[in-house]
Amino acid sequence: MLKTRVIPCLLLQNGRLVKTIKFAKPNYVGDPINIVRIFNTKEVDEVVFLDISATPEKRGPSFDLIQEIASECFMPFSYGGGITTLDEVKKLFNLGVEKVILNSKAIEDPNFVSEIAKRYGNQSVIISMDVKKNFFGKYQIYSRCGKLKSSIDPLTHAVNMEKQGAGEILLTSIDCDGMMQGYDIQLIKLIAKSVTIPVIACGGAGALTDFAEAVNEGGASAVAAGSMVVYQGKNRAVLTKFPKREELLSLLP
Repeated sequence: MLKTRVIPCLLLQNGRLVKTIKFAKPNYVGDPINIVRIFNTKEVDEVVFLDISATPEKRGPSFDLIQEIASECFMPFSYGGGITTLDEVKKLFNLGVEKVILNSKAIEDPNFVSEIAKRYGNQSVIISMDVKKNFFGKYQIYSRCGKLKSSIDPLTHAVNMEKQGAGEILLTSIDCDGMMQGYDIQLIKLIAKSVTIPVIACGGAGALTDFAEAVNEGGASAVAAGSMVVYQGKNRAVLTKFPKREELLSLLP
């Protein structure tokens, strides 16, 4: 059995699936329901959906779409985007979401993480950390879908989120997003060494060996992929795919 989770990370924008490069230039890649149906047949164990239009539009989750996804999705899935209240969290869990993912709200109101963890358990909440290097090579956290720079140090934020009750960290390198040239191993090491909860590496996967590097060298507990599961070839033709179990077993624990 594969112990290291390999998780498709799918971006929603106004009800459509898109893929970005460095959090910009969202490119349409398909209908979320159709892609879920494809993943149902490919031995995918877990899926992440992030609505990148919810927070910028100052609205909550699109519950009708999430309900439709839940009715078709045979595997556990996590959702993030526009979550700001406990009522929204409750409704998401009632619809079938396994874990909620917080980014901007966790930075602006860390106690919200504690409230969810106390009510639903630590395993129910994932903290999404979007990180980018500045001109001097220092890592900085961004919120609001990569638009707002935070003064909080990434390592400090990770440690605090674990204390608040987060069960996992979804760590995304903005610089590597969509590039398909490998994860930021230095960033993964920095965060993975500072916390005891699982760190999901995200941003940059382009080959199966990138998964192994993130786990074996970076210390990630799981890996997420976006472009790698929706694109095919150098020209990035849209094709929903997922590595075969045998391929993953040959590289990962």
